[in-house]
Amino acid sequence: MPKKPSINTAPADTSKNTKPETPSPKIILTSKCQTVSSKSTLTYNIGIQVDKLYIRILNNSGGGFFSNEWILIDDINNALKDISNDQPISSIHLFPLFKGKSVNTPGYLLAVLINEKVLVSHLEIKRQYAFSGISKLMEKIETLKENTKK
Repeated sequence: MPKKPSINTAPADTSKNTKPETPSPKIILTSKCQTVSSKSTLTYNIGIQVDKLYIRILNNSGGGFFSNEWILIDDINNALKDISNDQPISSIHLFPLFKGKSVNTPGYLLAVLINEKVLVSHLEIKRQYAFSGISKLMEKIETLKENTKK
């Protein structure tokens, strides 16, 4: 019987190809809210890194899978700002913000945005929302930033 060729199973040296880890944003708020279905409680962070503001889902009391990646608030604003007021917003509008991660995460982010008053209940369609803008959230963040400087 012919001998099988040996295969080098040693891990490849990737030290030359690794990027330095990007530091996480500084957390300026940890808060909680109910999921849209009210079946569990989400814990989320708002963070700042240089002049960039971020949101991430940190925990879900219901145990559903989610991505805890930081999402730029500017990206959220850009995803929602051009949607006309007569078009209702759902978690589908947030899917492009996540890179092939859990399908639950956009729905959880939707709940956070409702909690932060970025989205409000649509006047005509149940379980759909309208974009109210990020100005209230930005005012809150400015207050949090000022309090962290003290």
